[in-house]
Amino acid sequence: MREAVFLRQNQERWQQYEKRPPAGPDELAARFVALTDDLAYAQTFYPSSPTTAYLNGLTSKVHQRLYANKRQDRGRFVRFWALELPLVVARHHGTLAFTALLFVLFTGLGALSAAYDDSFVRVVMGDSYVNTTIENIRRGDPMAVYKQEGETLMFLGITANNIYVALSIFVQGVTLGIGTLVQMFRTGLMLGSFQYFFYHYHVLRASVLTIWIHGTLEISAVIVAGAAGFVMARGILFPGTYGRGEAFRQSARDGLKMAIGLVPIFIVAGFLEGFVTRHTEMPVAASLLIIGSSAAFIGWYFVVYPRQVARRLAAPSSH
Repeated sequence: MREAVFLRQNQERWQQYEKRPPAGPDELAARFVALTDDLAYAQTFYPSSPTTAYLNGLTSKVHQRLYANKRQDRGRFVRFWALELPLVVARHHGTLAFTALLFVLFTGLGALSAAYDDSFVRVVMGDSYVNTTIENIRRGDPMAVYKQEGETLMFLGITANNIYVALSIFVQGVTLGIGTLVQMFRTGLMLGSFQYFFYHYHVLRASVLTIWIHGTLEISAVIVAGAAGFVMARGILFPGTYGRGEAFRQSARDGLKMAIGLVPIFIVAGFLEGFVTRHTEMPVAASLLIIGSSAAFIGWYFVVYPRQVARRLAAPSSH
């Protein structure tokens, strides 16, 4: 992008930062994030320009206000999940919605394939798992597989594996999104065939009340990881007015924030799978409460809250 275009697109916003005080600490943090992005771009393409020197000075002023004391420094961790990540998610809500719809389609294909081909579940899940689960169903405990390993080991193993899978889904966005698409396709097929398998053996209700205790968070996080991969891929495929390299860096940074932001969700999902899912004797109301609370949190944090943050920071200040 030519420097004149860069100035025309952003100069009015920078001047507002100088003239208008921020409405609060959240807006101040958002200004700092935006300015560091602008400064990084200017340092890359106009290293000796007055624009870069101006941005460096303006960013330094905002930095001094943002980190005025150590207590604010300690809030950096909280600020990431309270402000930075929601703003990134808000910017890419379209990609997130597309990924969710795509995953639903793949899940439906998995269920349909299992319905028309009895051997499909064995191809996807493996003979050992299917045979073991059938035997558990016959014994009257279809979810016994979640009771075979110790709680702590199960929690640690599942959490580490889920984080690895999510990062893998994101990183494969660098393949122009093809690797991410394949991973999402496989996961959707597995989920759909898995659920149809329990429907076929008339234990769908038991499976839903058990598996989705942890699955609500886990599957939702996988969808967000897929969106992160597609965000990165979009920067390569559709750079817009930026150079392809700069567009990739920006999209990769946004995608990485989305992927890293999933870590606490996978920890909670792993805890639920390791310590709670195994209690198949729990009341239906307790299962529904956990599932409903998880779904409500996902809807609030990834849909409602990002829009609220974006609107609040975009609103004119009353000062």
